[in-house]
Amino acid sequence: MKPYISLFRVRLLNGLQYRAAAFGGLATQFFWGLMLVFIFAAFYGEDGYSNGFSFSDLVTYIWLQQAFLAFIFLYDWDNELLEMITTGGISYELCRPVNLYQVWYVKLFSKRLASGLLRFSPTVLIGLLLPYPYNLSLPHSPLAFLLFIVTLFLALTLLVAIAMLIYISIFKTMHPGGSIMIFGVIGEFFSGLTIPIPLMPLWLQNVTLYLPFRYTADLPLRVYSGHIGTQEALMGIAMQIFWITILVTVGALIMKRITRLSVVQGG
Repeated sequence: MKPYISLFRVRLLNGLQYRAAAFGGLATQFFWGLMLVFIFAAFYGEDGYSNGFSFSDLVTYIWLQQAFLAFIFLYDWDNELLEMITTGGISYELCRPVNLYQVWYVKLFSKRLASGLLRFSPTVLIGLLLPYPYNLSLPHSPLAFLLFIVTLFLALTLLVAIAMLIYISIFKTMHPGGSIMIFGVIGEFFSGLTIPIPLMPLWLQNVTLYLPFRYTADLPLRVYSGHIGTQEALMGIAMQIFWITILVTVGALIMKRITRLSVVQGG
């Protein structure tokens, strides 16, 4: 366990040093969030409701998306790992006396955590200071905020488990673009990042309940605003733990098998 903790600490501290990149990402996320708010305002209306989802809930949903994008967005790739897989550098990793799945999981988790910690507070602060109705609302209640923190952490854990499956698939395809595009588009849509899930048709909302993607973004964002109540939030946490267990177990087994059968050219 000690090597993984040390790796997590080193990668986290390393990620926190990239302040210039974080500032650039922060500016992009703020203006993108502002654009989305105005677009939805034009179609939704400042006093509009849909399935009990008010414009204020929608604006909060968008600002939380932008503030915690590193925790909930599937399009965030580690080029070092991609290069290892496609160039054969993976052979060096396999020589180390550690579990490869766990090492890569820790790398991805710490990278996203560092990115999120650098960017979230300025976006939240700016969102809170914007004029009504374009501002980020305060949590619905102290309990809702606590459940938001728990579901957000589990969302990050689940997202990394999904991302690991994408890296594993590249062992077979040897072309990162295809796997990233397929998983990214599907994951972004069904997690509610393209269209908030409450604005989807009811039959499509029901489909998202049976997929893991909804629990990476939609659940924590709506828990914060109180659109998802305490009982449903607890059920959502149970589903997050269920999907994390399934995907981590399956991912670890597949990686163990695929690395055992891998052939590195020239080695």
